Amino acid sequence: MRGILKAYNITDRKVFVADSFEGLPKPEYKEDKGDTHHTFGDILAVSKEQVQENFRKYDLFDDQVVFLKGWFKDTLSNAPINKLSILRLDGDMYGSTMDALLSLYPKLSGGGYCIIDDYYLPNCKKAVDDYRKENNINSPIIKIDSDSVYWKK
Repeated sequence: MRGILKAYNITDRKVFVADSFEGLPKPEYKEDKGDTHHTFGDILAVSKEQVQENFRKYDLFDDQVVFLKGWFKDTLSNAPINKLSILRLDGDMYGSTMDALLSLYPKLSGGGYCIIDDYYLPNCKKAVDDYRKENNINSPIIKIDSDSVYWKK
């Protein structure tokens, strides 16, 4: 996303990178009971410094990129985000996905897009489906690939 902003010389928008940089949290929601994602930190964790270095490699690390380090439940509700045009979530679990939707979906502008990377993981799908049902979201879900979907708000 930062590359697109740079390519089109868009300077009035920011890209928020929210991540624990430590893998996934231990399950807290009942829907995640038995989930083992948190045991794969050595595979799923990429340090904030490594991600920043990847931005630097392509000359994309600047004040338009904002890092929010921590669990979604702790960082997103107070994040310095007023409005989003694209919301891309990669929470894998029910709790992480629901925490992100609760905090950020209300900030997604009408006409904006919500992209869910792991919709076909059962707990993630349940969180998305529960959130959409509870909030009367009827926009069609469009399949991207074997894992991901999106819809237009």
